[in-house]
Amino acid sequence: MGHSQAEKAATRERVLRIASRRIRVDGVDRPGVAELMNEAGLTHGGFYKHFSSRDDLITQAADFALTEGTAKMERSAHRNEQDARAGLIDAYLAKQHRDGPATGCALVTLGAAAARGEQHVKQAYENQVRTYLDLIAGLDGDRDNAGSEAMLTLSAMVGAVLISRAVADKAFSDELLETVAEQLVHRTNQDDVRADS
Repeated sequence: MGHSQAEKAATRERVLRIASRRIRVDGVDRPGVAELMNEAGLTHGGFYKHFSSRDDLITQAADFALTEGTAKMERSAHRNEQDARAGLIDAYLAKQHRDGPATGCALVTLGAAAARGEQHVKQAYENQVRTYLDLIAGLDGDRDNAGSEAMLTLSAMVGAVLISRAVADKAFSDELLETVAEQLVHRTNQDDVRADS
């Protein structure tokens, strides 16, 4: 790749990264092209060198936001070497995740947009859900109910973060995160005891 092509690719990725953070905070309808390009240190006129339209940018930013989470989920799972599932649950349901929507899981912030969005956005969202389910189920090994437990775990985690961001009472928000994390980890430990008996 030539210098100018590499530079163009890096610029495009910078715009996508900025847009992906903004749509996680503000939703897909709010950020305008001019403000996104300005935030990236570029002129509005350079936009069409990278994207065919605002919809193209938002669709690609949603893809970027969704797939960016896979590496974070994998890292979270490996923080706790003794119990990777508990490590993932604790990291996902952390107050830092709740308080950082710009870099948090896009399943939480883009769910409503995906539900109302075009087929491509729905498909990207579904692909990410399936990726996370596979990752979580893989942490349960060969257990017969690994798939259904993964669905329950992911749904509970996404829902808990969404609700914890939406409520007004900070102490209640903290309690939601802590209680769901405790219950998911406790459920896993109970399943482990039953599997060993």
